[in-house]
Amino acid sequence: VIAVSPKIIEISSDISINEGGNVSLTCIATGRPDPTITWRHISPKAVGFISEDEYLEITGITREQSGEYECSASNDVAAPVVQRVKVTVNYPPYISDAKSTGVPVGQKGILLCEASAVPSANFQWYKDDKRLVEGQKGLKVENKDFFSKLTFFNVSEQDYGNYTCVASNQLGNTNASMILYGPGAVHDGNSGAWR
Repeated sequence: VIAVSPKIIEISSDISINEGGNVSLTCIATGRPDPTITWRHISPKAVGFISEDEYLEITGITREQSGEYECSASNDVAAPVVQRVKVTVNYPPYISDAKSTGVPVGQKGILLCEASAVPSANFQWYKDDKRLVEGQKGLKVENKDFFSKLTFFNVSEQDYGNYTCVASNQLGNTNASMILYGPGAVHDGNSGAWR
């Protein structure tokens, strides 16, 4: 019997899938003796192999299961051969942090809205029901992949009030409200209002 080192001849392409969907990955290898195929998730939390078969099935995939999956083909003739498939799991935005903040008149104030989402969220800011646009006098909106920052360079009485951050992507949107308030403002626990 001629020994032949393993070779992966077919492997699934990188895929993008919405959270909750089903994923089926395939890894076909040749060699003599027939190689053993194993799949593992390359992740800090992953433990050992998740499949000892050419096929890896994941039903109802979660965002924690995104990342790279490695197929390994081994038959003791030579070192195992490995290849990876990238699985991207899309999910709607989730706002993880949005705090009200108190700033005296004349000072610089910042409202921050943090959101995780795949694809990255688009952010919009509203005061009451009015959309704030970049370049409004005394305001700066800075959007990054995971957060949006609304900066007031010189807070005036008119700036105080309720602000809403809206984070959206193709899968949905969510919003959070926060308040820019002045010194001495008291939060009324009963009504939830600031005065």
